[in-house]
Amino acid sequence: MNCELLIPAAGSGRRMGSDRNKLLLPLLDKPILQWTIEAAIASSSISWIGVIGQPCDFADFKQIFVRLESPKPITLIQGGETRQESVSNGLKALPQTSKSVLIHDGARCLATPNLFDRCAEALQTYSGLIAAITVKDTIKIVHNRIVESTPDRHQLWAAQTPQGFSVKELKQAHLQAQELNWSVTDDAALFEKIGLPVQIVMGEETNLKITTPQDLAIAEFILRQRLQ
Repeated sequence: MNCELLIPAAGSGRRMGSDRNKLLLPLLDKPILQWTIEAAIASSSISWIGVIGQPCDFADFKQIFVRLESPKPITLIQGGETRQESVSNGLKALPQTSKSVLIHDGARCLATPNLFDRCAEALQTYSGLIAAITVKDTIKIVHNRIVESTPDRHQLWAAQTPQGFSVKELKQAHLQAQELNWSVTDDAALFEKIGLPVQIVMGEETNLKITTPQDLAIAEFILRQRLQ
């Protein structure tokens, strides 16, 4: 059930009000990225970790790796100008024997080892999947601040990461995207565009993405609860 993990980690600090990569900001006593990698190390299913970022952050990333003393190999991979290009670079850097891969945003630092394990297990059956949770709020389709429609929320899911894929098929999807100049926000969208099914794996309510200072405060509260 072992698979590889890619962590896009070129996060901007703009919405955090920071002038540096937000994944290097402290959460309790550790950088955000360190919490993410620790969960991956604790997962019984992940055998190799690739961290995708920009060279300007590599020195700080390496310091995190040294502190972790990981029993699993961690590889630094240079990212591209977009997330899509960065993941494509990550796929090229995977071990040659890789058959399945999980892709997890570095800013989702509260994902548990159990979530990684459940997604990796599902990859034994499905070639594409995403962690997701059901939407609780009523969602409105809006144009120019005028409500146009209200979709049935029972059919709506909020996508999270990790997302998991067959390496062969995801590489093919990225190659086709480059040829046809497609631009998407996540890898599941590439699978959808070439007609491949994407399965839902139940995510975690606490698996939030750190984007704003408010998110950081919520993450600190959740971690303190876990550490009690």
